Amino acid sequence: MPTIHRRGLVLGAAAVASMAPGRSGAAPSDRESVAPPTHDSDTHASATHDSATHDSAPSGPMNDTIDLWPDRPPGGPGPAGTEQITGPNGDVTNIVVPRMLMVRPARPNGAAVLIIGGGGYRRISIDKESGTTAEWLHSYGVTTFVLYYRLPNGGWPLLAPFQDAQRAMRLIRHRAEEFGLDEAQVGIIGYSAGGHLAGMTAVRPDAQLYPAVDAADERSARPDFAGLIYPVLTMMPPNRTRLSSLTLLGPSPTLEMSAEWSVDLHVTDDAPTTFLVHATDDPIAPVENSLLMFSALRKVHVPVEMHVFRSGGHGFNIGRPGAEGHQWPHLFATWAGFSKSEGSGCWIDEARRKGPG
Repeated sequence: MPTIHRRGLVLGAAAVASMAPGRSGAAPSDRESVAPPTHDSDTHASATHDSATHDSAPSGPMNDTIDLWPDRPPGGPGPAGTEQITGPNGDVTNIVVPRMLMVRPARPNGAAVLIIGGGGYRRISIDKESGTTAEWLHSYGVTTFVLYYRLPNGGWPLLAPFQDAQRAMRLIRHRAEEFGLDEAQVGIIGYSAGGHLAGMTAVRPDAQLYPAVDAADERSARPDFAGLIYPVLTMMPPNRTRLSSLTLLGPSPTLEMSAEWSVDLHVTDDAPTTFLVHATDDPIAPVENSLLMFSALRKVHVPVEMHVFRSGGHGFNIGRPGAEGHQWPHLFATWAGFSKSEGSGCWIDEARRKGPG
């Protein structure tokens, strides 16, 4: 399994030097400017060639940064300036170039997961959520794609993050053979507002959100499975999440607008098998978000598994050892059929993928 320093995952292919965990010297500032990455064919080049950069960023031929759009993204030109990294959790804002960071483990099993960090559609939790999840999945041989999606509060239109998630799923499938992936084993995991983005992509994969730009857009955006972790799913009162709703819909959305952007209200029997995780004491995204989704999936006979923990609050990512929330990654791996045995594949078998009858 490749060594992944999550601080490097935050920087992606940007030509920025930062101190790797455990190194001596000055710590990076609380807010760093990040130059947008080059195209995937140039992702291993860096304009700053010092030891700190090489120690902190993913290295070697198993890592690639993949731009989502060949030219200007739909709804551009987007924000000015450079991306910013803020706070101790490596949150990224002011997304200039929407992209994926792909990391292939040493012994890939053919499965892939698109990882979407949360942040209320105002920032993306790349380090705390996406990075930890990528490391965990690599231990099972899963190839990961960390999504850097455009943010509606950063000069991009409302549809921008949903366009990016659709496009990302299609690109993964379009290039599956090139990456050594099984295009029928491509899943999605989203946290908090990233769970909303993952959920909308899962239940509305064929929504016409942008004009096709190339052959990749002929592929399906539907994930084969979805993991929604303390997700924001409903925009309907009284259970909507204040920050995500405010960012997407404004301070006074109509019930019609709220329903349009509620994931559970768009569930059909074509939705992928889904894994839900929540804590009952979540102060930001009430547990009713997952309960509503569970009920909607059950109603149309889509296989769904839900784990509700007594405590954990919000934002516990893969969980601290000893905490209740630390159980869900193991439960997810069992549900998905992951194995650490060499040469083993996954997957959720055909019956589970399609559901009963």
